[in-house]
Amino acid sequence: MEQFCIITNSDKNANYNMAYHIVDYINKRGRKCVIMENRLTRSAGIRHFTDVSQLPDEVDCAIVLGGDGTIIQAAIDLVHSNIPIIGVNTGSLGFLTEIERQEIDSALERLINNDYTIENRIMLKEVSYFKMPDSRSSCYALNDIVVSKRGGGRPITIKVYINCELADIYRADGIIISTPTGSTGYNLSAGGPVLVPQLKAIIVTPICAHSLNNRSLIVDAGDSIVLEIGRTKDAGDDFALVAADGRKVGEIVTGDRLVIEVPHATTQLIRLSDISFYERMREKLKV
Repeated sequence: MEQFCIITNSDKNANYNMAYHIVDYINKRGRKCVIMENRLTRSAGIRHFTDVSQLPDEVDCAIVLGGDGTIIQAAIDLVHSNIPIIGVNTGSLGFLTEIERQEIDSALERLINNDYTIENRIMLKEVSYFKMPDSRSSCYALNDIVVSKRGGGRPITIKVYINCELADIYRADGIIISTPTGSTGYNLSAGGPVLVPQLKAIIVTPICAHSLNNRSLIVDAGDSIVLEIGRTKDAGDDFALVAADGRKVGEIVTGDRLVIEVPHATTQLIRLSDISFYERMREKLKV
């Protein structure tokens, strides 16, 4: 690798100092590295922190300093850039991060010497209700898209269609559409299964379903998923919130339909260690 960029929250002094250490190390090895400006912008309601139009040409790698949330945000911002990402854990859990603070120099040396592998992680995209002319504004997610009841109100009714066929009707606090990457997050907390990251599948998990027999569905990544908001009571509409990777996207009501698909774009995560997914899961989740 010859050219790098750093994505981080530069307001945090520890990240700021680490970023300049990385730049200095890479420059001394005859390579190039820039620190991207960290600035909140919105495009049709979707948050961005990295302006991809300012990326130098032919960047080989984005080094992301932070926790899983920072990596997920970087993945969304870089979704059309085809730039692999490697995370340096400056947070707590760091399930998606690859490098700990004390390993940074040896990790940079391996990147410079092209001693790494890349994992392609599927993403989700809502392609109907929140589709915008600017592709940066489209509703992408690396972990999950969640539809949940608004506030502390009554449960909502959600009809789930798989490839145009009604698969189930949930009366619940909401529903999680998760990738394998996101299966260890909200999906797991809601009782959903864990999938290995390379599996091309989607998990549909209800949140606090008001039924004894409602469980998760696992469908092929090539399937189209349609979520339709039903009507729980005759007296009025159901109201729901839509969030992508924890970012509120908007609100929907009875009769609205979301179409969720796996786009061609993927997130490329750089891996340096030989630690398996199962070992990483045991370590991070204390299994």
